[in-house]
Amino acid sequence: MLAVGLMSGTSLDGVDAALVEITGVNETTQLELLKFNSYSFTEDVKARIKAALSVETSNVEMICSLNFELGQLFGEAVVKICQEAGISSEELGFVASHGQTIYHLPRPEKTNLRPSTLQIGESAIISEIAKTSVVSDFRYRDMAVGGQGAPIVPYSEYILYRSTESTRILQNIGGIGNATVIPKNGQLDQLTAFDTGPGNMIIDELCRRFYGQEYDRDGAHGANGQVDQEALQSLLKHPYFTKAFPKTTGREDFGTEYVTKILDDYQLAPDDWIATATALTAETIAQAVRQFADGQTELIVGGGGSYNPTLVKMIKVALPNIKVMIQEDLGYSSDAKEAIAMTILGNQTIQRQPSNVPSATGASKPVILGKVTYY
Repeated sequence: MLAVGLMSGTSLDGVDAALVEITGVNETTQLELLKFNSYSFTEDVKARIKAALSVETSNVEMICSLNFELGQLFGEAVVKICQEAGISSEELGFVASHGQTIYHLPRPEKTNLRPSTLQIGESAIISEIAKTSVVSDFRYRDMAVGGQGAPIVPYSEYILYRSTESTRILQNIGGIGNATVIPKNGQLDQLTAFDTGPGNMIIDELCRRFYGQEYDRDGAHGANGQVDQEALQSLLKHPYFTKAFPKTTGREDFGTEYVTKILDDYQLAPDDWIATATALTAETIAQAVRQFADGQTELIVGGGGSYNPTLVKMIKVALPNIKVMIQEDLGYSSDAKEAIAMTILGNQTIQRQPSNVPSATGASKPVILGKVTYY
């Protein structure tokens, strides 16, 4: 069956689309990536998303409109990836859309708020444009049974990466960093998964403020700067890093307001700030990974951060006894990983099979994720 997975992450780069051929179900699932592309958001769209993400600048009118606007863009991405592959979107068995996270509140501190999450990008619009069924809103059902709704990708990582020879830790570095630990010969209920903390989020925000650039291309600014150890040790005291598992985080903890605060706390040169933020990401990943290293252990890095050689080098230095690789070393695509994951989750949903991982999210039981908009 042909399917397209859509992912729009916390980095706000745009929408990733992966066209795959997928067969089987549960542990018999087989998948081949046929085509991948990423379609950038315009600066206007990006600005509207950023405004919607902030409690200070967001409003219900904005989110209401943006839900349909993103649905349009997601639907157009499906049509484009299919055209590039020489097929019609009507040939798809389904589209699996993660949606754009607007707010994630797994454990609210205010007593009048409920555990909740919100992803937008209206599935009915996607379905109408792509002329196929859409699976969306994967996180909600996990939260309905006591989970944090995140991390969402561990099931797909278990399907694609489990090993009989070594413990494998899948480290995605998008806006936020998240890790999935698959023990050697491990079963699904033995997985551990959690957010390690900021991935590219702080680095990207610093690049925007200092240089008007969306990210640190090739890790150049980080390589040119010096890590300020005093500032780094202060940043490492953020309470998130000592929280118990399962745990997840997002822009609510490490977004623009956080960057504004830390810039007020320390006066560093721009590249020194970026080097220090890069070291923060590397060290928080290393701190998380060390406790799960067991015998032969491999750390497989994916996401946009895997293309930052300064960051990858810092991770390798921090983990000398662990084999650190990127997705491409295994023949996979770092860019396509999460969009591919959506197709695996969508396939489970279409076949009425669970795909959350309670040991990762804290859910009380396995459940079928997502909602289906039939065409």
